Amino acid sequence: MNIHGVKILAAALAGLVIAAPAYSVERTVDVAGFGAKSGAIRLFGMNAEAALNAAADAINAAGGVKLGDGATGKIKVTYYDDRCNAEEGISVVRRIAATDAIIGVGPSCSNVAESAFGILQKKVGDASDSGLQFPIFADVASKVGLAGISEWSFRNVPNELEMYKSLFGWVKQQYPDLKTLYGGVEVDFAHSKATFGAMKGQAEANGFNVLGTSEWLLNDTAFSNQVRDMRRAQPDIVAISAHPITTCGVLREMERQQVKPKLLIGLTSSSTLETLKGCAKQAQGLLIPTGFAPINNQARTAAEQIAAKGGSADLHSAASYEIMFYLKDIIESQGVMAKPETVEEDRRKMRAGMAALDETRGLLGAVKRTADREAIKPFVFVQARGDHWEMVHNPAVAK
Repeated sequence: MNIHGVKILAAALAGLVIAAPAYSVERTVDVAGFGAKSGAIRLFGMNAEAALNAAADAINAAGGVKLGDGATGKIKVTYYDDRCNAEEGISVVRRIAATDAIIGVGPSCSNVAESAFGILQKKVGDASDSGLQFPIFADVASKVGLAGISEWSFRNVPNELEMYKSLFGWVKQQYPDLKTLYGGVEVDFAHSKATFGAMKGQAEANGFNVLGTSEWLLNDTAFSNQVRDMRRAQPDIVAISAHPITTCGVLREMERQQVKPKLLIGLTSSSTLETLKGCAKQAQGLLIPTGFAPINNQARTAAEQIAAKGGSADLHSAASYEIMFYLKDIIESQGVMAKPETVEEDRRKMRAGMAALDETRGLLGAVKRTADREAIKPFVFVQARGDHWEMVHNPAVAK
């Protein structure tokens, strides 16, 4: 080939490069997770991080996401520790908003969610509101009604009021001889305190006589006085609204004082491997409603992928895993670009896409979305049996 031919070929190749379609380009899609990775409930944040990374890896391995100009996007998760502290949570959200992240996923604690959602713009398009225009999809924080704080906040969290309404109705049918209940509650934690209100209300609505309540704090390690009061009451049912560490502490003290109720009921957040690792013997028979159990192939696969990342699958981390796949669909349907210069526009697109959702597909089935950006998720009842949680009832199937 003469020099003239070489020049023509070089020009042709250059033209091919210039004309290369956008889908040959690959860009990073930044997603920020945040939650408690230190302190008493650090495993919630660690499991959520594992789940987000597991889902991101699965999406990236399958080809990533298609961006608005045809480019390929590969999801990158950066996870921040808010230490379950409201002030730290606000600081973390502000830091995330200063990055190229198109959305935040978290937090673990309801007190953090309440504070963090409070610094977001309340109503989209309100020029008089200087709040952050940054979308957040909550995966763990479970206090009822938090998404209503801002039109930029969304949740993939089961409705605990509905869960305990269903649970106590089922208990009334399955255990007709049980008449009395005694409660134990972790009063300094917004989630457990609010959930005990749901437990107590639904117990009374189903005809159970609530004999009394013992209280303790998240970081307490001694429970002898609380259990002594419980023993005096001699209840048929003990309902413990507390996270795994203090749930185990109370159950061990109940064993020591030989408090043996006919039924134990627990907090949704305690239907985790952490509880069984901490006190499997004492937790036997503990009955809890949960938004996750490995009852189908999809759920089992998710559990395996989360475990491979060093986490465990429960109702919280499963919600994190689901969210990542919802985000993939929204990125593609809204034409997100994932460029430094389109961050603000991409965030608006993500919020709009999330607001438009009326139903998504979760690991246990269809998840309906409400007008106030909450989720109506399927759930099952599980009991501690040996070293695992066994499903004992599926309300959706019963219907």
